[in-house]
Amino acid sequence: MKIVFFGTPQFAVSTLQSLIEHPDFDVVAVVTQPDKRRGRGNQTIPSPVKKIALEHNIKVWQPKRVKKSQETLNSLRETQADAFVVVAYGQILSSEILQMPKLGCINVHGSILPQYRGAAPIQWSIYNGDRKTGITTMLMDEGLDTGDMLLKTETEIDLLDNALDIAIKLSSQGANLLIETLQKLAAGNITPIPQEDSQATYARLIDKTDYLIDWIKHSTAIHNQIRGFYPNCYTSFRGKQLKIKATIPLIPELLANTTNQAQHLSITETQWSELLNKTGEYGEIVYIIKNLGAVVEAGEGKLLLTEVQLSGKRTQSGWDFVNGMRITVGEKLI
Repeated sequence: MKIVFFGTPQFAVSTLQSLIEHPDFDVVAVVTQPDKRRGRGNQTIPSPVKKIALEHNIKVWQPKRVKKSQETLNSLRETQADAFVVVAYGQILSSEILQMPKLGCINVHGSILPQYRGAAPIQWSIYNGDRKTGITTMLMDEGLDTGDMLLKTETEIDLLDNALDIAIKLSSQGANLLIETLQKLAAGNITPIPQEDSQATYARLIDKTDYLIDWIKHSTAIHNQIRGFYPNCYTSFRGKQLKIKATIPLIPELLANTTNQAQHLSITETQWSELLNKTGEYGEIVYIIKNLGAVVEAGEGKLLLTEVQLSGKRTQSGWDFVNGMRITVGEKLI
């Protein structure tokens, strides 16, 4: 089966690699976003998808606007591809492109559609405190993630999973589901299912203002914000920006239901009693747990800071931060 692959970030790499390695498929070309300048040296950096394509000597096209590039449109048409596969490409495809391949354009989307249509489904799912997410493959139409659904798979979201953790899980699952989808679609063994628009939700692009922590919020809401928008959420400490990269909400009933290290916190019953009885202003450090870190008062509940990065410094554990900065109870994050 001849495939043209559209994709850009790391999330799309597993699917591309699976197609390249599978004997049933021939990836004849890759379409990805133009190289960008990044880093201190302002160097031109190719997308992760482009790197993989070049390693396998696959043709790469990088139009600024794919639906406006006549050269790219002509090249796509000449491939006579059976299917176009789209995974986090980053541009809208025109109806002209959607109609080119014999089997259509198949999208691998990081949510259980029709929930979280849009650009950032994983991040908003975690932000909203969802306990599960998944992958949906669909036949693309001219709408934003509105096409008929083909196959789905689900995965659990644990209390301490962040957006990167889930993206890695879904990237692998998406690769497997895409292979199954293409095989069944070619064999005529899938019945596309229209989405129920009344059940749809939208995952908008994340804005820089979404990263600022408001300590008046509930501790679980702040925790979900930090892990959903990982690793970019920040507050201010001693006049400098402090990124908060990982936290644990100190709510016993929540910790009892998690499957990871949160339930194994080395906190004695005496410490639990002391810290849960401590009160302070929003953002105030009300307790310090030896070998773990600082505990911050939220609008409701408390958060243990387990990983932070002070402006100009490297990422460090919550306990190293306490020791290095000689933090004391009563200091505030604002």
